[in-house]
Amino acid sequence: MTAAAVPAASPASTGEQPGVRLARSRRNAELSLLLLAMVLVAAYAATVEANVLDTVTSDFWMPAAALGLVFLGLHLVIRWLAPFADPALLPAVALLNGIGVGFLRRYDLAKAAPADRETLAIFAGTGGRQLAWTLGAVILAAGLLAIMRDHRSLSRYAYTLGLAGIVLVMIPAVLPSRFSEINNAKLWIRIGGFSIQPGEFAKLALLAFFAYYLVRKREVLSLASRRVLGIDFPRGRDLGPVLVVWIISLLVLVFEKDLGTSLLYFGMFVVTLYIATERVSWLLIGLILFFGGAYLAYLLGSTVGGPFLNFYDRAQIWLDPFAEPYDRGYQLVQGLLTLGTGGLFGAGPGGGQPTLLPEVQTDFIFAGIGEEIGLFGLSALLVVYLLVVERGLRAALAVRDSFGKLLAGGLAFTLGLQVFVIVGGISKLIPLTGQTTPFLSAGGSSLMANWLLIAVLLRVSDGARRPMTGGGPAARPSGGPPEQLHGAQTEVIRP
Repeated sequence: MTAAAVPAASPASTGEQPGVRLARSRRNAELSLLLLAMVLVAAYAATVEANVLDTVTSDFWMPAAALGLVFLGLHLVIRWLAPFADPALLPAVALLNGIGVGFLRRYDLAKAAPADRETLAIFAGTGGRQLAWTLGAVILAAGLLAIMRDHRSLSRYAYTLGLAGIVLVMIPAVLPSRFSEINNAKLWIRIGGFSIQPGEFAKLALLAFFAYYLVRKREVLSLASRRVLGIDFPRGRDLGPVLVVWIISLLVLVFEKDLGTSLLYFGMFVVTLYIATERVSWLLIGLILFFGGAYLAYLLGSTVGGPFLNFYDRAQIWLDPFAEPYDRGYQLVQGLLTLGTGGLFGAGPGGGQPTLLPEVQTDFIFAGIGEEIGLFGLSALLVVYLLVVERGLRAALAVRDSFGKLLAGGLAFTLGLQVFVIVGGISKLIPLTGQTTPFLSAGGSSLMANWLLIAVLLRVSDGARRPMTGGGPAARPSGGPPEQLHGAQTEVIRP
């Protein structure tokens, strides 16, 4: 006797709206990956204590638990406000942020006297401050998700954001050095014990403006004047925007004394322009302009000096850091030796000597971590960064409006370029820069700005993955009016 098959209940019969089951599945996957990331962070903390203290204290798990609660809160916000968002973004970034906090805690243990290490409070020192900054950054990201229910709403404030971005870039350059300069780079605003790096927030504002501007001018910028070696080059009159951004990036290079920030601003504009027009010629023009400008600044630094001298000195250190290994080239030399000491597998978490590396908690944290986890461990971290960038680019490909495509594509590329600039600097591929490693380095400005970047990517991916149905809440962007359905490819961009 065979039992009759009972048909599965359909979404309509269970009262579920279209897409609800899909959203729940993605959020459950996100929660599982997030728990796995926090287990890895806790294991890293335990290994650090075993190597540094020769024992594992009973409260080693507390930083991972605190981070887990913070990220769980953001997960709940995403489940409520962006249920269709990419489920891999939050766990990947949480893992990077957790490893950063764990290494900074390890740095605090290395600085403390041996007798005080076992009693060092979990929430003290640089690691404790980074925990506090993480809480603030995650709250800021959750607030942005709550306010910005549709990524296209950013286009309404494009010119305001563009102006704000330019002002944020200019402020450190015009301030006296005592209020803006750290390690020969004028990137900060320092008042008393408070400091902020406005350029971290400027890149987000400028990118929103670039995306809006290029959506409106895409057809004009796509026109070609002549074809050379199979590549269509733009008309001369259309080079104006690129030249303006190029001049601004050179001013940043000269007056803020930072190659990384200059490359970041110019690179994200040129790549966003390439995404908008699909013209390889823009990439070639951008590379020629940037490297030509950098070489010109180098020549002027060697002959004229003045504001060009700092870049010339950095280039000289890059060309031969071992010429003055105990003076100008000391930091880069120590970074290279630290990476070499790590080898393939590293000395193990807690087994290195981070106190010998200057600025290991900020600019050189990637080298400090590399000493302890080796080439294989650093490669794994780079794969996690690559995953975040790939997920951002996937959101850009899937979203249905042009502004969202340029915004998400530009944000993903900007994050990847920042990682390249940092890794390239400490490995002597390019001159050293003042950039911080996203989510790993100590500091609130970078952490908050990059969590805002992730919040925007989550919002775009939610819009891209939201099912297209004939009507109802599943077809409607979060917080958007019914007539702005993603399926209808309606854009907020106005001529």
